Amino acid sequence: MSLHPVVTAVTARIVERSRPYRAAYLQRLENTRQKGVHRSTLSCTNLAHGFAAAPQNDKLVLKQQTAPSIAIVSAYNDMLSAHQPFERFPHIIKDAVRKAGGVAQFAGGVPAMCDGITQGQPGMELSLFSRDTIAMSTAIALSHNMFDAALYLGVCDKIVPGLVIGALHFGHLPAVFVPAGPMTSGMSNPEKAKIRQLYAQGKIGRDALLEAEGQSYHDAGTCTFYGTANSNQMLMEVMGLHLPGAAFITPNTPLRDALTAHAAQRAVEISAQGKSFTPIGRLVDEKTIVNAVVALLATGGSTNHTLHLVAMAKAAGIVIDWNDFDALSAIAPLVARIYPNGDADVNHFHAAGGTGFVIRELLDAGLLHDDVLTILGRGLRAHAAEPFLQGEQVVWQPAPAVSGNTDVLRTAADPFSGDGGMKLLSGNLGRAVVKVSAVKVQHRIVRAPAIVFDSQEAFMHAYQAGELNRDFIAVLRHQGPRANGMPELHALTPALGSLQDAGRHVALVTDGRMSGASGKVPAAIHVSPEVLAGGPLGRVRDGDIIELNAETGVLQALVPEAEWAARGVEPADLSQNEIGMGRELFAMFRHVVSAAEDGATTFGLPPPLLETDEDKPTNTLAVPDDEPFVDEDNLIERPIGN
Repeated sequence: MSLHPVVTAVTARIVERSRPYRAAYLQRLENTRQKGVHRSTLSCTNLAHGFAAAPQNDKLVLKQQTAPSIAIVSAYNDMLSAHQPFERFPHIIKDAVRKAGGVAQFAGGVPAMCDGITQGQPGMELSLFSRDTIAMSTAIALSHNMFDAALYLGVCDKIVPGLVIGALHFGHLPAVFVPAGPMTSGMSNPEKAKIRQLYAQGKIGRDALLEAEGQSYHDAGTCTFYGTANSNQMLMEVMGLHLPGAAFITPNTPLRDALTAHAAQRAVEISAQGKSFTPIGRLVDEKTIVNAVVALLATGGSTNHTLHLVAMAKAAGIVIDWNDFDALSAIAPLVARIYPNGDADVNHFHAAGGTGFVIRELLDAGLLHDDVLTILGRGLRAHAAEPFLQGEQVVWQPAPAVSGNTDVLRTAADPFSGDGGMKLLSGNLGRAVVKVSAVKVQHRIVRAPAIVFDSQEAFMHAYQAGELNRDFIAVLRHQGPRANGMPELHALTPALGSLQDAGRHVALVTDGRMSGASGKVPAAIHVSPEVLAGGPLGRVRDGDIIELNAETGVLQALVPEAEWAARGVEPADLSQNEIGMGRELFAMFRHVVSAAEDGATTFGLPPPLLETDEDKPTNTLAVPDDEPFVDEDNLIERPIGN
């Protein structure tokens, strides 16, 4: 099928908008690539330091310039369930790379924090900025210039975007992303949500709540709901940075280990010394980014990626904005229902057909670009597959032709909804995004008086005091990246959900985040500009009638224009956001961070190059013109790389 005209148009305007930045980025990659094997530029003293602790045979390989050196950059820690499985991966990787003729070294670790642990706590105010910290940590790991390709081990919210940003700043190096997989299913999502609401209502105690949470989060692996962590994994698949179907294989299983070894071998094959050199900076292009946005929308993914994808694209010299998300959302069919957009978890989604099914459906509907580079070669269709073990060998078969559960996964021709359920809102309160894929139609338009809060705690005090048993729109301000690091606001979800269930018309408007677990209550989030940057949300007063219309895209304070213009922004005491739990160490981030629509990042676009005879921008980069390693005719039980 031919490409959908909206996908074509959005891609074209991104290409044009990005042209000077992308050309400069690619030229810098080419300049670095032409230097050859990177450890060859090191002095003997430098190089000796780089392999001093290596096994003797690895030293012999590293002294040569013909075999690749593969970096391992990992977000391992053993407190976070999603990253604990990575403890075993370096051994698997090193062994697989040696068998492929190279050497793998653990180049560095990056921090990994969990929003599920810091939710509603001061540490949550470091969460968004941890993404840029991870990118910088990745750069430090790779700065030794010893490496010819890299494997990136990460799963969760800010970790994968941070690793991608860091990898793209070393875009001359090929990259393979290696997931850990989700934990097995625990307590059902509807039951978990019910217990949380009962606790918020004071009907059950902390012991009962903790028991339920322990049954939900019970083992190694990613949390199983479709929040930012699992949205990350979907994106790595559709961007061609994972092996096909790798995202949702559970940890500590033979298939998971075999996929990890295969990923390591593939990194050798796409290194400069391998047969299929594929630098990540060339792989991630405008079409790849558009594919990521479409897949995010079509699966009801995390609103955090209206920040992260912007920042990731920027690292590759590509400029996208919320207008692009909005246009693509209008034509992206919702083909998956995974909690919070449904009752199922990612294990049910994977069993029903998973990422390979989604990729094939969207390709067949003309909604994804097939003509892209991936770690397998040219063509995204090679990723419309799922892995199996045949003995000890991984083989790939075509994704199922029919969904295993149409309550979880459907075709593009028979979707749950005709659009992706993420909307751009605008009006005199600024620009915001709202995720409505989990919001019932009758709740998508709310017009009610504002109640203004400057903290989550103030909202919860009012709720617990019984002051919110009415129709209202909560305006929670001073939650943007400059004010306090833009924490997620999930502590409000059970309370707002309870009020909505009781028949009240409620909504949330904030310059903060709600993210991947955005659920059944309409929430206009990421309002830009934020209040601390002079945003109009600071003009709202208690009792102002606010209209949040997720059908028409309106976010408006219904206040006479002259009165609105005459109002100033109410000051707020933000001193409590600045000290404690390490927040003082991140003051520089708060001072320089960009607006939400610009990715809420501290990194800018690559400056365009000057037009000189020596250094002219170019859109070319030498990449072998390989056929895909998995093709449609020979896909069944054909191992990648054989």
